Amino acid sequence: MMAQDNDAVTFEMKLSKPKLGLNERLRVDFVMNRDGDNFNPPDFSGFKVIMGPSQSISSSWINGVRSYSKSYSYTLSPTAKGKFTIKQATIVIGGETYKSLASEVEVTAAVDKPSDQMTADDVADENLHLVAEISKTDPFLNEAITVIYKLYVSPNISVSNYQPLDNPTYNNFWSQDIKVSALSAQNGTYKGKPYRYVILKRVVLYPQKSGELDIEPLSLDVTVDVPTGRRDFFGQRMYAQTNKTVSAGNRTINVKPLPLANQPSDFNGAVGDFDFAVTTSKKSLNATESLQAIVEVNGKGNLKLFKLPELELPSALEVYEPEFTEGVRTTLAGMQGKVSNQYTIVPSFRGKYPIAPLSFSFFNPTTEKYTTLTSDEIVINVLEGPLSADSNSATSTNSAKQSVVASKNQFNFIKLTPNLTSKSVSYFFGSTSFYLWLLCPLLLIPFAIIFRKKRDALAGDLAGNKIRRANKLARKYLSAAKKQLGNKDSFYVALERALHNYLKAKLKIETSDFSKDKIVELLNKKEIETNTIQGFIALLENCEAARYSPFSDVQMQADYETASEVISQMDKQL
Repeated sequence: MMAQDNDAVTFEMKLSKPKLGLNERLRVDFVMNRDGDNFNPPDFSGFKVIMGPSQSISSSWINGVRSYSKSYSYTLSPTAKGKFTIKQATIVIGGETYKSLASEVEVTAAVDKPSDQMTADDVADENLHLVAEISKTDPFLNEAITVIYKLYVSPNISVSNYQPLDNPTYNNFWSQDIKVSALSAQNGTYKGKPYRYVILKRVVLYPQKSGELDIEPLSLDVTVDVPTGRRDFFGQRMYAQTNKTVSAGNRTINVKPLPLANQPSDFNGAVGDFDFAVTTSKKSLNATESLQAIVEVNGKGNLKLFKLPELELPSALEVYEPEFTEGVRTTLAGMQGKVSNQYTIVPSFRGKYPIAPLSFSFFNPTTEKYTTLTSDEIVINVLEGPLSADSNSATSTNSAKQSVVASKNQFNFIKLTPNLTSKSVSYFFGSTSFYLWLLCPLLLIPFAIIFRKKRDALAGDLAGNKIRRANKLARKYLSAAKKQLGNKDSFYVALERALHNYLKAKLKIETSDFSKDKIVELLNKKEIETNTIQGFIALLENCEAARYSPFSDVQMQADYETASEVISQMDKQL
């Protein structure tokens, strides 16, 4: 009957629906791609023919290829409830007899609103569904879950366009969108019926709070084409177009808290399955040379949401602030990759120095148990260099000792005949100091003239005054943030508040409800330079990222200096 190549003859039966109510109508089309004779329909047992057969023919040429279709159509009314089989129809094409395949139809009790009375909106409601599929509804705190938004479309309708109306904000979650490169329709089922679906959005969530959390719905405005059951002059099916708003609906998940029983004392929130290692670039070197020690965690889990353990070193080893590196990718399975701190160490004295083992604890949601990993002890052997004060203490102590020799007369009597001299009386009037103070105002006149000229020059230097005022203003707003340097959370809260207070003061606006896009729009209207705007927005993004990511003191100092420079530049332009 059906064939795969373009020259093959096809003859098939198409039903408007496989299931209908007793008070509904069924449309049956017998479609062929070649003209034929002696069409013989089935007897339609269990149905009454309301209309038909009606015949339609369509023919077209596209890129030199002819397309032809001919159909016989019937409108049927069921006569009883039950399952009925519409048997084969036959036709003769090119001297050969072709048969359609039989199809089964189920007739149920009468429905409240028959399909022939349904509007285009009614049909769209029944055949269009937006679904949020959640990988796990009872995750642990900081365990990854995936939400996939699918738009299901019945074969009875078609979608010509859509646009999002309301995107979820995912409060109480760390979220990462997984880009959907191309929209491709796939076959699937919805509530047991065949549908086509398209994946519109994919997101990975890490719950940051235990208990019941709501995932806000995604809403779309969809343009739907609904067949009307009528045909135009050329026999083509006519469609009615309507716009429908579909929503994935509110979804609630129950986030389980991490168990307190057997929780290690050094646990800092890592959830997943990880490996842990402490390594050094070398173990033997000379004093004043440097080596690198790396504290690294790799695996699968919330890699961006916990702090690495800090390296503990002997006081004789000079250590610099660690450099944090991150190689993490987020897929539908969650975060995968590694994070590490690289310390630069410089020994000052000769000797052997042990680096004590470090421990790292995490919770594995698969086994629902805590795991503690401990690194090996590493001994740094400094071959050449000065001896430390401790190792040379005996020698230095002996050499530092000095004998104390008692004098012959340790105690002397008070002298009874002291050798006293008279002290002359001096007067201020006529003295050298008197004449110096007298001439001092005359000597200050040149300095006063120079100071006056300098002050006038500064007053005339408008650009310089503006720069000085801007620098003073930056120090004023950032004074609270400067006091919190070294305390990540407090520093970035104070920095973000300083940036918003600056905008409030300079633009006379309230920024509490403004998004970054709105702030960019306002600064562009004030003709602020693009580089200055980008620096301002980058600082706001760092303040947000600091809630979840480990930031070093070096990064905080750099952000403070950048903030001071950005405020100064912006004040010069406003």
